[in-house]
Amino acid sequence: MSVPAAYLAVILIWSTTPLAIQWSGDGPGFLFGVAARMVVGLSILLAGMRLLRVDFPWDRASRRVYLVGGVPLYLAMTSVYWSAQYIPSGWISVIFGLSPIFIGVLAGRWLGEDSFSGGRGIGMLMGLAGLVLVFAESTEVSWSAALGVLGVVTSAVVHSISAVGLKRLQPQMPAVSITAGSLVVATPLFVAACVIGPGWPEHIPQRALLSIAYLAVMGSAIGFPLYFFVLKKLSAGRVALIALVTPITALVLGSVANGETVSVRVWVGAALIVCGLACYEYWGRWGESKPVLDKDDPAL
Repeated sequence: MSVPAAYLAVILIWSTTPLAIQWSGDGPGFLFGVAARMVVGLSILLAGMRLLRVDFPWDRASRRVYLVGGVPLYLAMTSVYWSAQYIPSGWISVIFGLSPIFIGVLAGRWLGEDSFSGGRGIGMLMGLAGLVLVFAESTEVSWSAALGVLGVVTSAVVHSISAVGLKRLQPQMPAVSITAGSLVVATPLFVAACVIGPGWPEHIPQRALLSIAYLAVMGSAIGFPLYFFVLKKLSAGRVALIALVTPITALVLGSVANGETVSVRVWVGAALIVCGLACYEYWGRWGESKPVLDKDDPAL
C-alpha cells in the first residue's frame, strides 16, 4: 500500500470512528458495543498474525508491555463509549485532538522531554481555552453532556498515559503484536463488564451491528496497523497533521450524517484546539529554512 493512500485511510478512519462509536451503542448499549468490537477485532488480528507468521512474544517483559497497553485501553475505551451516549460524536474527535499535548506534558515529566518551552506553552493554553469553550457549551446542553465531555477528557488522558508508558518501556516487537497483546488483556475485561452489567441485548439494530463490524475491522484490525505503517514511513510532524484534520472532518461528518448541531462556540473551541496543537507541534520548526519539496520524501 502506498504511503499517501495509507495516510488518507487513517484520516478517514479516525474521522468516522466517533460517529461509529455512538451508533454501535444505540440499541444494544455501549458495553455490548465495545465488547463486541474488541472480540471481533482481536480475532481478526490473531488470525492475520498467524497467517503472516508475525511474532507474538509472551515472556515477562512482553506481558508487562501488554498490561501497560491493555489496562488503559479498557479504561479509555469504556470511558469514551459511555460518553458517546451524551455528547455529539464530533466533540469526541475535537477533545481527543488534545492528546498530543497531554502526551507531551506527561513525557516532560516521565521521560525528561522538553514540553513547555516557547510556543509549546502557548499551544497548551490555546488548547485548554478551546476545551473550556466546549465544556461551557456542554453545560448549557445538559449536565449529562458536561459529564460526557469530562469522560472523553479522562479517556484522552488515560490514552496518553499508556502511550508514554509504552514509550518508556521501549518494546522491541512488532507494533501489531503490541496491539494484539493489549487486546488480549483488555478484551476479557470488556466481556466481563458486559456480562456483569446489562448483559446481552435481545435485539441489535442493523445500524449498530454494521457500526460494530466497521469498528472491529477498520478501527482495530486495520486502523492500528495502518497508523503504525504511516508512523514508520513519515516524520512525526507529518503524522501529527492527522490530529489537526480529524476534529474538523468529524464535526462536519456528525452534522451531515447524524444531524448534529454545531454551535459557533464549539467551532471556535475546535479552532483553538487545532491551532493550539499546531503551535505545540510546529512552533520551533516555522523559523527553520527547509526546501518546499524533498525528493527523498516517501510521501511523494
